[in-house]
Amino acid sequence: MSEIFTAFGKAIRDLARGDILWHVFWPPLVAVTLWGVIGFFIWAHGIRVLTQILPQLPWSGWEWVAHWAAIFLLLMSFATLIYLTALLLVAIVVLPHLIHVISARDYPDLVRHGENAFIRSLSNTLIAGVIFLAGILLSLPLLLLPGVILVFPLFWTAWLNQRTFRVDSLVEHATEEELSAIVKTQKSTFYLAGAACSLLAHVPIIQFVTPIFTALVFVHLSLQMLREQRRQEGVTL
Repeated sequence: MSEIFTAFGKAIRDLARGDILWHVFWPPLVAVTLWGVIGFFIWAHGIRVLTQILPQLPWSGWEWVAHWAAIFLLLMSFATLIYLTALLLVAIVVLPHLIHVISARDYPDLVRHGENAFIRSLSNTLIAGVIFLAGILLSLPLLLLPGVILVFPLFWTAWLNQRTFRVDSLVEHATEEELSAIVKTQKSTFYLAGAACSLLAHVPIIQFVTPIFTALVFVHLSLQMLREQRRQEGVTL
């Protein structure tokens, strides 16, 4: 747990750095703009489709329940797509810059032994994104059940956070063997970090900086794990 708190503290510090601050805002702004424009054009059609799909109550005068349920599900869909888009932009476009800045300042002793880093990172991010999108969209009808909305979104967002960044944050520095060993031995730590960031992703206002914050947390967490593993194995850092 201490390593997670340390990574969180360093991530909070890094958010205010001049060479990182711009990247805090542009991914969520792009994602909100993109899906806002799409939503403007398909909103009415989406409500009609969801209203037809949802089961109807057998009593007359209660049609409004299906209508508001459709609005809720469509809003949840767009919120999911906005977060996923922002996180993908961070993972694919911003993360290499974050790794360069943070490793040079905080982990200059770590030698880069990664191979095909961009391809490995891109494939990992896209696979994680597809699984997340499929899983959460298939789960949307369950959100209408009492209590489910408190569990499913948190679970899927936590899974996406750790599945994406536990690999992407290490591919430039770790060999394939080192990465596999860290993921295997530190799986619970990654899940805890992903879950903590998932909670932040569901807090109004804070959710807009969560993708970049999550990336910063995992970069610090992963590079420190790699440093410790190399020290234990007597490997030249």
